[in-house]
Amino acid sequence: MFLSGLLLTGATVAAQTGAVSPAPLDGKIDLAEAIRFALEHNFAIRQARERIRAQEGVITTVTAAGLPAVSATGLYQRSNTPTLQFPSGAGGGLPVFVPIGRYWRLILGFQQTLYAGGGVQAARRGATLTRDAAVYELRTVVDRTLLDVKTRFYDVQLAREQIKVQEQNLQLLESEVRDTKNRYQAGVVSQFEFLRAEVAVANAKVPLITARNNHRLAIEELRRVLGAAPTDRKDAPPPEIVGELGFEPVVADLRSAMAAADRDRPELLRLRKLQEAAAAGEISARAEYFPSVALVGSEELRKGATDHFSDSRTGWRLGSQFQWRVAGRDTAGRVRQAESQSALATLAEEETGLAVQVEVRRALSSLEAATELVRSARQSVAQAEEALRIAQVRYTAGAATQLDLFKVQVEVTTARTSQISALHSYNVSVAQLQRATGATEVEFTEPLPTAISP
Repeated sequence: MFLSGLLLTGATVAAQTGAVSPAPLDGKIDLAEAIRFALEHNFAIRQARERIRAQEGVITTVTAAGLPAVSATGLYQRSNTPTLQFPSGAGGGLPVFVPIGRYWRLILGFQQTLYAGGGVQAARRGATLTRDAAVYELRTVVDRTLLDVKTRFYDVQLAREQIKVQEQNLQLLESEVRDTKNRYQAGVVSQFEFLRAEVAVANAKVPLITARNNHRLAIEELRRVLGAAPTDRKDAPPPEIVGELGFEPVVADLRSAMAAADRDRPELLRLRKLQEAAAAGEISARAEYFPSVALVGSEELRKGATDHFSDSRTGWRLGSQFQWRVAGRDTAGRVRQAESQSALATLAEEETGLAVQVEVRRALSSLEAATELVRSARQSVAQAEEALRIAQVRYTAGAATQLDLFKVQVEVTTARTSQISALHSYNVSVAQLQRATGATEVEFTEPLPTAISP
């Protein structure tokens, strides 16, 4: 299932985040709608989008170092004593003697770095790679949120099915009370059996109350994960969760799952981008060992021989600027720091890769166990329901006691509860496997980051 157009990467997402405000959760909600709601309102996703926006600002700042620096300087003064003006700005120039009286001067200059040891390009590459890592961080947050949404959604379905099981059990026991009461009034059974039937009904109300409370709490947890605003109305009905806990067998093998995780897990892709960014940081740090060369130029307008503006003198100059700073211990320290950061990035990628492998193995094992539990629970429910049917027939015919019937009813309730718990575990295991292998249900409408050529 793909949710096209739900999530954009980059600046488009960042621009959208400011306009999104928490919305109430009401009406009928299925799993797809819950995911859509979370992608728009979940706080973790919105924070990850803003981090991308901040990183794009860093890219803009770093990129500016490779663009021409343009400056404009103006001066107008009236003086009764001569002064010496030293020019400033990108164009530079010689100092100017300013005579007594009026004086004006306007300089338009520019400076373009031609060579800086590769530091400017490396800084820009590092900033772009860090931005790409932020995009993968957004994917990580989205995948983690989707797993959380699915788990909480399945929790609501589990609590709802538990309510149904306990209601069925209570209805069955209440029918037994009515039947036992009629038998007691007819003198067929003793008062003890009638009282025991009433006690069973009273005891069956406790798990029903607990299941209903669990259902309310599960809805609130789902609301929290989705980022839905709470309602102020006490009489407002809770959202209706649509769908059932199903069982669709999933076939997965360890080798394919490992390969998919290594290829698609956004955590690994993010760390690989940070590795490349750290390597670019090394180049940027070592650039201080090399000289820098810049092209400079300026256009000047200044006062001429008279006080008339039309007599102003104009001229331009073009040249180059060479600078070589003798690298000291501070430069060596920055280089060592950059090398260490690169090594740390490599270690982090290897550590996360190992953790991902363990996560994939655990998810596959949980899925296998949950599949066996579902099949076993289905068989147990069928057998327990058949045993209940036989016990009811025998009890009606007087061949079984009331205690025998109650024991079978308890076994039916236990089998049904185990079945829905197994279905819940299976659906959660499928979602965990999707998360472990990097499978996503969100289609990014912009291309994901690709390798950047140096």
